[in-house]
Amino acid sequence: MLRQAFGGAVAMAGAGAGAAELGRSLAVVYPELGEPFRQVFATIIEGIEDKLGGAVTSLAVANSADPARVAEDIRRRDLQVLIGLGRGGMRIATALAGELAVLVGCVVSVQESEARSFPVHTLAPDPGLLLARLKRLRPSTRRVHVVYDPKLNAWLVKLAREAARIEGLELLAQEAADPSGALRAYSQLLAAADPARDAVWLPQDPTTVDDNAVLPLVLREGWNRNIAVFSSHVAHVRRGALFSLYPDNRELGRTLATAAQRLAAAPKTTAAGVLPLRQALAAINIRTAAHLGLDVAAAQSGFDLVYPSN
Repeated sequence: MLRQAFGGAVAMAGAGAGAAELGRSLAVVYPELGEPFRQVFATIIEGIEDKLGGAVTSLAVANSADPARVAEDIRRRDLQVLIGLGRGGMRIATALAGELAVLVGCVVSVQESEARSFPVHTLAPDPGLLLARLKRLRPSTRRVHVVYDPKLNAWLVKLAREAARIEGLELLAQEAADPSGALRAYSQLLAAADPARDAVWLPQDPTTVDDNAVLPLVLREGWNRNIAVFSSHVAHVRRGALFSLYPDNRELGRTLATAAQRLAAAPKTTAAGVLPLRQALAAINIRTAAHLGLDVAAAQSGFDLVYPSN
């Protein structure tokens, strides 16, 4: 099923300065999910509307909906720009790529082959932001270890190599094709790591960062050996990772609106591909920070979320 949500109306040219600059009708399509996901999408849409200066059409799509039928519904609305949110929105965007100006946001992980026709703004924090924060927290760090699935995160590791160079770090990246291979890689690198110089980065990678096997091992050994473990997933901070970055959903919406404006103005010149999250807030675990010998008061400055909360 498809339904219009959040009381949105179509943002046409002339409906406000931002919408006038867009010059085309725009809609946002996203999966119909319960809380907290519904609120996440609502806040992203608020950011889009804030940037464009007016309401936009927002369409919630049930998981059971036929993408072809939803695409036909959108065609009848005579829209010209489509923002797909989440995997559900990406399915609809894929069906309409080539007919509309399309971009996608709020996707956790994506293969580069899925982003050949349009830009995909992922929820994977920009490695440059992660590594810069690591250096501020622990300046003695010289090497960063990461285990990743190349099918999902080769693009991210490429960005990380350049970010590491800028920060004066060495990135030691190992490929793993399955969870068992990742477990072996982490076991070996943690056993050989130098606590004074090395850190471990856990990316958003379902192949290499299994919450039931890999995560407990890495957090336990990191704690026992005083190795800084940081993550691209904020839930890992609550479980003991030193810090993470997570989306500022309103700012993400504003960024998607800006990208939509560029896409509408020059659809043939806008580059497709996978993009990292730069609109980020930060979380820290002060218990882990204290265990690593960091100045807790100084360490938590500039963080938006602090664990433990009491």
